[in-house]
Amino acid sequence: MFGTLKTIHVAAVIITASFFMLRGYWMLIESGRLQHPFVRVAPHVNDTILFVSAMTMAWLLNEYPFMVDWLTAKFLALLAYIVLGHYALKRGRSKQTRTWFFFAAVGTLAYIVGVALCRDPLACLAP
Repeated sequence: MFGTLKTIHVAAVIITASFFMLRGYWMLIESGRLQHPFVRVAPHVNDTILFVSAMTMAWLLNEYPFMVDWLTAKFLALLAYIVLGHYALKRGRSKQTRTWFFFAAVGTLAYIVGVALCRDPLACLAP
């Protein structure tokens, strides 16, 4: 059961990251594809799968944010990623602002993956 959940979670992470990068590219080139209904709905469906699999794994492991330091770091970084991504793809007032938010979101996403892989809030940066 846990192995299946982890596979689903990792696949959802890969889809989220890939699709975010693609939408960021479309934002940079000012493509109208960002307004396609599938592009507007699919990330929410995938992110729901990602969230549910994460919460189920945490429940099975009996490890929760604010009780385990690496999960707390991952959770707080996730909140930052959501805000940064929102401003990158929707709310940024200028292309320059949206571009800055996009790269900040990508960096935050990389940090989240590093924390998950190392189970350490320093994301494998500690010697």
